[in-house]
Amino acid sequence: MKDLRNAPKVLLHDHLDGGLRPRTVVELAEETGYEGLPTADVDELGRWFRAAADSGSLVSYLETFAHTCGVMQTEAALARVAAECVEDLADDGVVYAEVRYAPELFVERGLSLDAVIRAVQEGFTEGERRAEANGKRIRTGTLLCAMRQHARALEIAELAVRYRDAGVVGFDIAGPEAGFPPTRNLDAFEYMRVNNAHFTIHAGEAFGLASIWEAIQHCGAERLGHGVRIIDDIKTSSDGEVELGRLASYVRDRRIPLELCPSSNVQTGAAPSIADHPIGLLAKLRFRVTVNTDNRLMSGCSMSSEFAALAEAFGFGWKEVEWFTINAMKSAFIDFDQRLDLINNVIKPWYADLR
Repeated sequence: MKDLRNAPKVLLHDHLDGGLRPRTVVELAEETGYEGLPTADVDELGRWFRAAADSGSLVSYLETFAHTCGVMQTEAALARVAAECVEDLADDGVVYAEVRYAPELFVERGLSLDAVIRAVQEGFTEGERRAEANGKRIRTGTLLCAMRQHARALEIAELAVRYRDAGVVGFDIAGPEAGFPPTRNLDAFEYMRVNNAHFTIHAGEAFGLASIWEAIQHCGAERLGHGVRIIDDIKTSSDGEVELGRLASYVRDRRIPLELCPSSNVQTGAAPSIADHPIGLLAKLRFRVTVNTDNRLMSGCSMSSEFAALAEAFGFGWKEVEWFTINAMKSAFIDFDQRLDLINNVIKPWYADLR
């Protein structure tokens, strides 16, 4: 774990409201007057989030966010959570992270969407400053999410374009997949494409191949948020021979990145266990696989712990960790030169020194 924490890592799928420190949740609840917490004991609250998320259902899993969002309704709270997020990721060895959140979830007490975005960006900047003061460098990009069950996707996409020179690197839709296909938000994705802006789509987590197909073929997704259900289009015979369906072949051939989140996928029922997670086969077949945390509070995980669990389950070594990391860096939504700089001057040299 010590070596894993020191290794430079790249994170593409992490939710701001899913990564709070339990102590911060308790303190912000007291400061903001939020009274819905199941307990004010810090240790017990951390265990409660993990247990509540271990439901096997995406819908039940998402219900835990009522508490984190409930304490993030002021500019000061948003800035604090964002700064601590960056500090925690940097302490775990993450050198580049794309952190996502839905601005529309933080306007219950009168904040404007613009105020939410400015507060979070202020927090990310402060977190990067604190990390550097502690000898760790991290760059943070923001993804703005629209909730797929609401009707504000175009509005949020417009914000993503408006703030793309202020730290916002892309757009996403999140929330329950079943009953809310990505094609409900075609106008938002068209707006992003017309403006040469980047976007990923939560697809293939709780719903199957149809969600992935729509996200790619109708909406033009550059990456798949989770995408773990692509395994449904891969057949393995009794003698071990593997056959890819047309959609799986397309995803692999086009190098469409999969933002896999192993612990979270187990919690929501997308995979039965870490040992049975499709990431083993997908990596062997050389899909563009990336490893991510999704929600560090709910899953009780970090990038280092995810890699440790995968190493134990599949025998992955440093070669695979480096491959996953470079996959993620190649797939980031920042400029090519910036991606190449991190790959050639930060990631590869560290692994070369290790060897």
